[in-house]
Amino acid sequence: MPGFLALGECMVEIAPAGDGLSRVGFAGDTFNTAWYARRLLPEAWTVSYGSCIGSDAISDEMAQYMAGQGVDTATLRRLEDRTVGLYMISLQDGERSFSYWRGQSAARALAEDPDWLRGITRGRDILHFSGITLAILPPEQRQTFCEILAEARAAGAQVAFDTNLRPRLWGSEDAMRDGLTLGASVADVVLPSFDEETALFGDATPEDTIKRYRKGGAKLIAVKDGGGPLTVWSEASGVTTHQPQKVTPVDTTAAGDSFAAGLLASLATGHTLEQSADRAMRLAAEVIQARGALVPQIFDKGGFS
Repeated sequence: MPGFLALGECMVEIAPAGDGLSRVGFAGDTFNTAWYARRLLPEAWTVSYGSCIGSDAISDEMAQYMAGQGVDTATLRRLEDRTVGLYMISLQDGERSFSYWRGQSAARALAEDPDWLRGITRGRDILHFSGITLAILPPEQRQTFCEILAEARAAGAQVAFDTNLRPRLWGSEDAMRDGLTLGASVADVVLPSFDEETALFGDATPEDTIKRYRKGGAKLIAVKDGGGPLTVWSEASGVTTHQPQKVTPVDTTAAGDSFAAGLLASLATGHTLEQSADRAMRLAAEVIQARGALVPQIFDKGGFS
């Protein structure tokens, strides 16, 4: 049975619901990708989430929610002295900002037990992680995490890395640059955002971003640019540019997360790179026209094709 495993941190999400009200749910960048991947991949695939959570009531609710959404939770590790993090979304003109409470987050121990981590990554077809996954780890565990992903890649897994920058999680810009470079060095697929790459690395064009990640060994690079063109490079196709549809965003939360799921799931199910890029952009466009990270009504309407 083929398997997709996303690795990172799922958190309690407090999101605007309109009329001054808020909605409480569970989300987090790589979990969002797993959630969308579960809806895009055939039932023959397992979609799992690898993380650490606590043993308290809210951790129980999170695990139950994941399982209820079809995401396998056998790859969760329970820690007695920790809990899960929480974040709140604030919106202005469709753009979001975040406030975080993650001091006791169990996910920070994701690479604390290398044998456990090695065990859950073994035998997977696709492994997905992000810049946030790396940022929450202590530096020495960050190195261990990437070494284990490199082992899985050498054993045949496709490793995908969404750079997804959260500067406040890193000790310095140098640490952030080093962390992203390290993460990309163990990935087949790299999914950067051009504005972030410009700010951190000084890239003048998406081709500059592609050139740098190619040197790290990536085989496919998709440079996102908000509502602008998507620039994709692969070993087989070279550089291609794809125009997204024009939509008015309501909430851009999970735009990149859903894009990653759309691209990876489409490629895994036999779509061409051009088709996969188009499907990923269309899914992200649907997501940003609704509130919150996870938008089930996209699929309730009869599925996404």
